[in-house]
Amino acid sequence: MSMIDKQIEPFKVNAYQAGELTTVTDQDLLGKWAVILFYPADFSFVCPTELSELQDHYAAFQSNDCNVYSVSEDTEFVHMAWAQATPTIGKIKYPMLADPAGKLARFFDVLDADSGQTFRGTFIIDPEGKIKAYEVNEMGMGRNIDEILRKLEAAQFVAEHGDQVCPVNWHPGEKTLKPGADLVGKI
Repeated sequence: MSMIDKQIEPFKVNAYQAGELTTVTDQDLLGKWAVILFYPADFSFVCPTELSELQDHYAAFQSNDCNVYSVSEDTEFVHMAWAQATPTIGKIKYPMLADPAGKLARFFDVLDADSGQTFRGTFIIDPEGKIKAYEVNEMGMGRNIDEILRKLEAAQFVAEHGDQVCPVNWHPGEKTLKPGADLVGKI
């Protein structure tokens, strides 16, 4: 079953962010766009490459009125230890959510019950808390952060310009399409 337009459920989880322990709730996601990026585990191999690249693009997400959250089944204390032990993780400024009970992973349907870890799920959520795009990859397959940013920008464009759509590989400023009878059989 598709998760498109599914409303996020109320939640409250512990988090680690830039040297501080904090909490994040569903209310923190409302009012802005959000990207939630699930990853299998701290102190792993593909995960730090993705999370570091996400940090390298963090300012671009923020300039698009979007908050970024990473999530694993580890606790906030493990996130803190990972940041203190690993320079690539230590530079991260966005919240790293702790989901040891698997509540978020179950809601987003990314929990691998056999391993207790999550698949690599990426979710783009609009300011009203509805999922507008998502992708789930197996654990060993890293994501492209540039493509996540491009999808966010396309989702924002479509939300703002409901009568237009974004063709393949669209980037802001490029030509869009306005669906209508005049385009049938012409593309």
